[in-house]
Amino acid sequence: MNLKNIKSNQIILFVVALMLVSAGYLSYSMRGTPVSSNIVSENEVSSIGDAQLVSSNNIIDSNSLNEMSVATSSNSSSRIDDYFASSRLGRDTMYSQMIESYQNLLDNQNVSEEQKTVATQEITEINNTQNSIMICENLIKTKGISDVVIFVNDKSINVIVKADTLEQETIAQIQNIIAREMNAEIENIHISNK
Repeated sequence: MNLKNIKSNQIILFVVALMLVSAGYLSYSMRGTPVSSNIVSENEVSSIGDAQLVSSNNIIDSNSLNEMSVATSSNSSSRIDDYFASSRLGRDTMYSQMIESYQNLLDNQNVSEEQKTVATQEITEINNTQNSIMICENLIKTKGISDVVIFVNDKSINVIVKADTLEQETIAQIQNIIAREMNAEIENIHISNK
């Protein structure tokens, strides 16, 4: 019976570690891909790419052209905002699930004291990582970046900032903040813009 409990607890720890690795891989692979929570209906999908009859006699006045460019710009901005919000939500959900899994181990009467100690250490590590991420994101925003999301996977730290371009000075400031607050090596900090 005790051997069975140890194996089930090891499986739980393995699943939590696998979730962490998966989240890191997803954050790395989604680095340049926008994520949108917009749902497109089937009719909208079928009309994408359909040809429309255009008459050269129709003239668009400058006001309606400006309105169209503002609408397009705000739609693009909305998608980028959705990316940062959904990425942050996904990251926080993953951490919450990991903490919940470790908490279940702590609440289990059949778990050894050694396993409870490991679970407690992991919960502390996750909480420290979450606090460091929050501090770094807030400090980066004070440098003029409007939004930022940080993903931590073992020693690799991915920082995605909301900016059209990144100046070398801004990159250095972000690296300095991450290195200082998260005790990270500069070569393990990966910064990209969205």
